[in-house]
Amino acid sequence: MKNKALFLDRDGVINVDKKYVYKIEDFEFCEGIFELCDFFSKKGFLIFIITNQSGIARAYYTEEDFKILSDFILNAFAEKNIKISKIYHCPHLEHCECRKPKPGMLLKAQNEFDINMQDSIFIGDNLSDMQAGLSAGVGTLALIDSKVKENENFKTFANLTELLNFLKSKERL
Repeated sequence: MKNKALFLDRDGVINVDKKYVYKIEDFEFCEGIFELCDFFSKKGFLIFIITNQSGIARAYYTEEDFKILSDFILNAFAEKNIKISKIYHCPHLEHCECRKPKPGMLLKAQNEFDINMQDSIFIGDNLSDMQAGLSAGVGTLALIDSKVKENENFKTFANLTELLNFLKSKERL
């Protein structure tokens, strides 16, 4: 049986987007992220982080800086008994298949972890996240940005708590 996955953008979904965050002291978890991930973990979903990190290509920080912060994130989730299966990142500025809105990172996860994309969910805070999820065939797309009008491809939510309450009320997972 194929796995179900929860795909999460990093900046703006897992942490407050402060533009090119790479230092632990600048990293601030978004309210509701641990509750949301705990909910999906208990439903048997594998959890992945899918993140563009062009700050590496721009030389704002290094791959090693990214790895140090990623280890901090993984440990914070592990302390709450939440396993993040893998972090996929694109360090490029452009012209690659992994940078969202292209679906490369999602498709790589699908192949590596035998994921049923139709039964999976992608939560992002940019339209490029929704485009990547749509191109990869992800069944449920949620945009954390109440200023964007939802359409037939994705639903919008003001924050993670609103999204979690919606999902619990639907009991559709």
